[in-house]
Amino acid sequence: MIVSGMSGSGKSVALHTFEDLGYYCVDNLPAELLPEFVRTVVKADDGIPAKLAVSIDVRNRHSDLANIPGWLSTVGKLGVDPRLVFFEARDEVLLKRYADTRRRHPLSQLGLALADAIALEHQVLRPLRQIADAVVDTSDLNVHQLRRHVITEFGMGGETGMSLLFESFAYRRGVPADADFVFDARALPNPHWDPSLRPLSGRDAGVREYLQAQPYVQQFVEQIGQFLDIWLPRLQADSTRSYATVAFGCTGGRHRSVYLAERLAEHARERGWNEVAVHHRELD
Repeated sequence: MIVSGMSGSGKSVALHTFEDLGYYCVDNLPAELLPEFVRTVVKADDGIPAKLAVSIDVRNRHSDLANIPGWLSTVGKLGVDPRLVFFEARDEVLLKRYADTRRRHPLSQLGLALADAIALEHQVLRPLRQIADAVVDTSDLNVHQLRRHVITEFGMGGETGMSLLFESFAYRRGVPADADFVFDARALPNPHWDPSLRPLSGRDAGVREYLQAQPYVQQFVEQIGQFLDIWLPRLQADSTRSYATVAFGCTGGRHRSVYLAERLAEHARERGWNEVAVHHRELD
């Protein structure tokens, strides 16, 4: 997966999301090294994941970017199927994001004003945008929505059957609009009321141990696991969808729902589902 696009459009968020999905990621790879990088990883026998994601953008030598099509062809001859995803946003959105974060644009070293740097970046990256397999406009997406888009559209391929996304959320911020199954964890014991656990999340050992020791929680996990074992295969058999979302909600979206999403995702992997991802809306 080649991640490219405009500075400030969310490329870093996308690359980190691919890393969370098990991709071996490299940021700002010199474009001329792409074929050799892929060749080295393909030949390696040291446990490096077969899924690769690299970021190639305007930080590269501009003369090299024009050679990307040829280098992608070389990668294809190595038996790897490269896909280029181009991220962009409207100019006024990019300007606002830079104003909010106070980060320097990569082309500011040329002495350009921010608007001029963005205009030049459009020009330099035009060849990459033209050959992109997908173009993602992030103008109206926040960080959480972008992560979710990457997970469902690019990180979870449908070649091996329906993919599963286990998501945690806080009810006070609303239920995910496109969840297929929603389970309410608010009736379960809440680690929030333990001062030592309150700053932690359902990913942390202390919270996991607390919840694993609660009989009602384990009964909940067991019953939901049995439900999913029956109905996820039925959903797959009776629809043409490429993925399904199973959501768990609690009051704050930090403890119970996070723990349950992680536990049931692990359960799904144990049951043989090949493409399983987890997204914690209030944490990621």
